[in-house]
Amino acid sequence: MSAMPYFNLSRRSFLAMSATLPWVLRSVTSARESSVPIGLELYSVRDALQKDPEGTVRAVAKMGYQCVEFYGPYFEWTTEQAKQMRKLLDELGIHCYSTHNDGDNFSAAKIAHTRDLNLILGTKYVVQAWSDPKPNLDGWKKLADSLNAAADKLQPDGLKAGYHNHDAEWKPVEGKRPIEVIAANTRPDVMLQLDVGTCLEAGSDPVAWIKANPGRIRSIHCKDWSPDPNVAFKTIFGEGKADWRSIFQAAEGGGGIEYYLIEQEGSRFPELETAKRCLEAYHQTRAGR
Repeated sequence: MSAMPYFNLSRRSFLAMSATLPWVLRSVTSARESSVPIGLELYSVRDALQKDPEGTVRAVAKMGYQCVEFYGPYFEWTTEQAKQMRKLLDELGIHCYSTHNDGDNFSAAKIAHTRDLNLILGTKYVVQAWSDPKPNLDGWKKLADSLNAAADKLQPDGLKAGYHNHDAEWKPVEGKRPIEVIAANTRPDVMLQLDVGTCLEAGSDPVAWIKANPGRIRSIHCKDWSPDPNVAFKTIFGEGKADWRSIFQAAEGGGGIEYYLIEQEGSRFPELETAKRCLEAYHQTRAGR
């Protein structure tokens, strides 16, 4: 075996190379981070969406959002309307990775239409957006069973089920947090979509939750929260309590994140301006500013 080549590296050259190393590493990290798409949960612009669905989606794409998540009212679409929206998404070069659904959309009477719309839109996850708070753990276990049943029905067509938390899932029932019951009693391929704002509101730690459920936090609703009751969920991304850098690090370091979604319940600005400001703040946060 031939000897390895020897390089005569001066102290000055070594120091110069050392100085550039952090910037190289930062560039690698930034490239990895930017590979996770950032989208908008369209509930954030619900009034505009109701008035002009296609115009609103165009405006959102123009801002720089890479994906969107449709919510409740999309279920009323015909398959032709869904095809028209998919055509627009393709034209704009953006995606719909998931939809938000009432639990009833998984029922025997509605699951076929739910499946058809999501296949047309090109989604991967059909997410139950909310559930009534349950008085006992058996109620939450039944919810987990229903999510597993939905996953079974969707799987043959390449779709996956998911669940989106609100604050009730973090508040102990019979000594245990319902979110833990859901996680423990659902199939590993059922996505646990984390709503950061409601997690914080309930006094829980989103970073700890992500780390406790590796591979299952495949999307996150990047909704901030302020303890000021006059602001609460109307705080702009980055102006609230959330430690976004730690959240992103956990999500990308084992959480299984596939895409992020900005969500706003309102703010001191109009809907579309709020969405634009949140996206700008997101990029500033990712850039370390």
